[in-house]
Amino acid sequence: MSLQDISLPNLDETQFQVPDAQQLQAPLSSHKPRFLLLYGSLRERSFSRLVIEECARLLTRMGGEVRIFDPSGLPLPDDAEDSHPKVQELRELVIWSEGQVWCSPERHGAMTGIMKAQIDWIPLSMGAVRPTQGKTLAVMQVEGGSQSFNVVNQLRVLGRWMRMLTIPNQSSVAKAFLEFDDNNRMKPSSYYNRIVDVMEELMKFTLLTRDNSAYLVDRYSERVESAEQLMQRVNQRQI
Repeated sequence: MSLQDISLPNLDETQFQVPDAQQLQAPLSSHKPRFLLLYGSLRERSFSRLVIEECARLLTRMGGEVRIFDPSGLPLPDDAEDSHPKVQELRELVIWSEGQVWCSPERHGAMTGIMKAQIDWIPLSMGAVRPTQGKTLAVMQVEGGSQSFNVVNQLRVLGRWMRMLTIPNQSSVAKAFLEFDDNNRMKPSSYYNRIVDVMEELMKFTLLTRDNSAYLVDRYSERVESAEQLMQRVNQRQI
């Protein structure tokens, strides 16, 4: 079947752009890739935090710069002003980062409230800045029982909603209490190997996209809307 009519009468030709590989050749950044790591439990021996610490070691070894956010003291969403110090700390780290890792325990078949609260405090936009758009994301979970993928599936939905580039690989550590030694270091296992895989993939995707993220997330619909808003402003000035 071939189309006889290939016209696009509804297309705004002034804002339409044919994707161009040449636009994906921005100069490479010289600074270390920057990663923010979030975990979802405040227990003294939090396995989601221990996994995040292993991730931090791996990303540092791979040449990254890493920050781990401590959610202790972060208020519930809408229960404090945006000016709260912990909220400001989180948002500044989000803007600073080029990639992120989210790891939550599974509780009642879902991510924890602590994990969701951190994500809920991150706005889709802050003035003209979209703090998460175009950043890479790796999703992980730990559970006390058999392996599940409920949390990573939920985190993927949130990552997409936050306009992040969520990498294909992920990690789910079953019976996490068996996977760490007395020094809170992860034991050799297929679970550990998968975490190395995920961090390696996150680093690769971050290096691939961080300098081209603005072009990758540039959207026709938003260019049209911006053009219409500009016309409205101009017309208002002329009246």
